[in-house]
Amino acid sequence: MNQIINLIIYLVVFGLIWWLIGMLPLPAPVAQIVNVLFIILLIGIVLSVFGIIPGIRLPLIKW
Repeated sequence: MNQIINLIIYLVVFGLIWWLIGMLPLPAPVAQIVNVLFIILLIGIVLSVFGIIPGIRLPLIKW
């Protein structure tokens, strides 16, 4: 249960950062590269929370 809550918190923060970066007036090729990097990072976050990728460790949020 704690993993699910941590995943939700990380995804909300990640989404806010992605939204803020998306509002920057970046040229089209740079914006496309940034979007691809954010998608790769999103996949890494989801896989690391469930322990599929052992190399990426997210800190647990203490309540």
